[in-house]
Amino acid sequence: QVQLVESGGGLVQAEGSLRLSCTASGRTFSSYIVGWFRQAPGKEREFVAAIRWSGSSTYYADSVKGRFTISRDNAKNTVYLQMNSLKPEDTAVYYCAVRSRATVTYNPDDYNYWGQGTQVTVSS
Repeated sequence: QVQLVESGGGLVQAEGSLRLSCTASGRTFSSYIVGWFRQAPGKEREFVAAIRWSGSSTYYADSVKGRFTISRDNAKNTVYLQMNSLKPEDTAVYYCAVRSRATVTYNPDDYNYWGQGTQVTVSS
């Protein structure tokens, strides 16, 4: 089992920044994938970014490339999502999730463990 706790959400003005954190506990392996997803009201959950527990590969949705950065601190079992140049359309509940396989996918159904989510609201 893997437990995930997100933090760092809040209210920010457009063009502002936030950093989300996702701390994992329980069973984790270097081959796992950690992803960030988001879900706005009335919309489906969508992929934002992903990173491996080991290695340097990162993956981003086109909508956030150049604005968001995913990173990790293995010593702290924590994955971060640095969000810059935020837009009102980034408003959503942000979730971190773990996929217990080595292949990266952008489909939320392929992720096994989920955090409770953290609200991000960007005002115009």
